[in-house]
Amino acid sequence: MRLSLIIGFLILFLSEILKVYFIMPFPGSQQADTIDLAYFIHQYIGYFRAIGLLILIYPLWKSFSNGSKLTKFVLGGFTLLWLGVIYMFNFQLTADHMFYQPKNKTFTNGKDSKIAKDKLVIGVVHNGQAKAYPIQLIGYHHQVIDTVGGTPMMITYCTVCRTGRVYLPFVNGKFEQFRLVGMDHFNAMFEDQTTGSWWQQATGEAITGKLKGLNLPSVSSEQMSLSAWLQIHPNSLVMQPDPEFKEQYAGLKNYDSGKGKSNLTTRDSLSWKPKSWVIGILMGKTAKAYDWNQLVKDQIIYDTLEKSNIVVVLENDKKSFHAFKSESPFGPLKLVLKNNQLIDSQSDAVWNMDGKCIAGKYEGSSLPKIEAYQEFWHSWKTFQPNTLVMQ
Repeated sequence: MRLSLIIGFLILFLSEILKVYFIMPFPGSQQADTIDLAYFIHQYIGYFRAIGLLILIYPLWKSFSNGSKLTKFVLGGFTLLWLGVIYMFNFQLTADHMFYQPKNKTFTNGKDSKIAKDKLVIGVVHNGQAKAYPIQLIGYHHQVIDTVGGTPMMITYCTVCRTGRVYLPFVNGKFEQFRLVGMDHFNAMFEDQTTGSWWQQATGEAITGKLKGLNLPSVSSEQMSLSAWLQIHPNSLVMQPDPEFKEQYAGLKNYDSGKGKSNLTTRDSLSWKPKSWVIGILMGKTAKAYDWNQLVKDQIIYDTLEKSNIVVVLENDKKSFHAFKSESPFGPLKLVLKNNQLIDSQSDAVWNMDGKCIAGKYEGSSLPKIEAYQEFWHSWKTFQPNTLVMQ
């Protein structure tokens, strides 16, 4: 009977704890490939509870009927402790009870915005409409469902990976609702309402569940300071703080500059450390990482990817970056950075930071943009394991 009590309580306690442990940033929980086990426990937690209780029913009844006061006290304590664990690990320590969606989603023009111009934003342009989402806000919410240019979009951000991504929230052509369920390898993870599959924020891929292997359609986005964004898109709308979450936003006040409140979100100023910043580019089948410190030093990096000449450029504010193919409709260019503009040394044509040629031989043309992300090195190399590195 004692063995039955031990086994029953172990099943009840371990299933509740492991259900959360594997998908939250507890010590040792994020390094191993345990996502399928975590999903199995999550999906069948009801069965684990039923099995544990069935094993316990008879020995508990016998113990409370004939056991000593000490036995009754100890078993009663374990039962209450289990109920406490259920409450803590289902209503206090779960991701969607720690991070909530905005209740008051408000946008305004740049002139009336309450967001400081030096704050970082994730910017999206679609069907002629531009919108900016301050990282300080979406970093807390993790995801914001919005409409840009008449199209529903899912703007996401993971502060532990420093990854901003935008997706169309459609699965097999059908609009889908998502909730933050936890994290895997330190990256935010969402659960779709229809099938309960889990989706990785950094890649938009369903990593476990019925839809495993599917990808959400991605949307091009750019990260830069609000000032730089409004310089390019003066008519952009800017997301405003929800008064309901003033305290939570304050916790991310210094996040933009790499000064997080915990080691999970704080930048390492040295290069190529887990918490170092990199610029990650995925072009064709090639992924490559560029050292942020090198970009700050040189402001422009030249490289060749997928047989194309490219440039990675940092604006004078030392925050806003861009990546372009260094080519025109008439052939390759030799671009140099001067006065926050790109100049072709062969023709003196001038491009602005949106990649538009504003003067010279190629006026009216645009440099092909390349999707580029600023994120922690540990994140980029985890989700792009075959990445190249520019030293």
